[in-house]
Amino acid sequence: MATSAKLEFAVQMTCQACVDAVTKALEEKDGVKSVDVSLDRGIVIVETTMPSDAVKSTIESTGRLAVLLGMGGSNQSQWGAAVAAMNVGSERSKGVVRMVQTSDETCVFEGTIDGLPPGRHALCVHEMGDISKGCSSCGEVLGAGLSEKAKGMLSELDVGKDGRAMFRLDNTDLKVWDLIGRSVIVHQGTDPNASNRLVCGIIARSSGLFQNSKRLCACDGVSIWEERDKPLAGDGRTNYPFRN
Repeated sequence: MATSAKLEFAVQMTCQACVDAVTKALEEKDGVKSVDVSLDRGIVIVETTMPSDAVKSTIESTGRLAVLLGMGGSNQSQWGAAVAAMNVGSERSKGVVRMVQTSDETCVFEGTIDGLPPGRHALCVHEMGDISKGCSSCGEVLGAGLSEKAKGMLSELDVGKDGRAMFRLDNTDLKVWDLIGRSVIVHQGTDPNASNRLVCGIIARSSGLFQNSKRLCACDGVSIWEERDKPLAGDGRTNYPFRN
């Protein structure tokens, strides 16, 4: 059974009707365990096994904008969270991979990557976060050569004609605190090697639950609502993370 996590969203809500609409849309989804909405603070907390982008899309289907602020374990303990912006090595393939330690044992990996070629592709954690030579300088798959299956081999992404991979998986071999400063790479095909690295990103610390109160991005001073509309993928799809 998939491990649930809590996701914290800032949501544009102005009245009780907004609260009711968001709550109803979320509670109708399989995989949603609980919904806690604060109209005064404009915050929605969702405990779920769904990918965060799927939850965001559900909220926005009610006509309200939503931005992911933080993630954490279902019991609200702060084991740690991290994020990799997948924007190196490809002009077309862009996206985000998020990691949250939901317990001492389980790290949840989830994300959305657009602009990938159709087919099955390997998603891997690599030893280093060195992108000085693009994805080629990120080292080997984490744990390669130490076991029959390297622990950095996370999953195979099944990409359709739309070029989008949306995924969520539980991992008991890796911990968030051991991943900071490493990298995530999508390899073309299911056999990762040095010549088939499609897109990569450095793993950096991210906000856990209730750790991100920002409403202006420190990078450029725009509001979180303006930030979410900035294109990240080459096909014009909007930005996934709120940059801390």
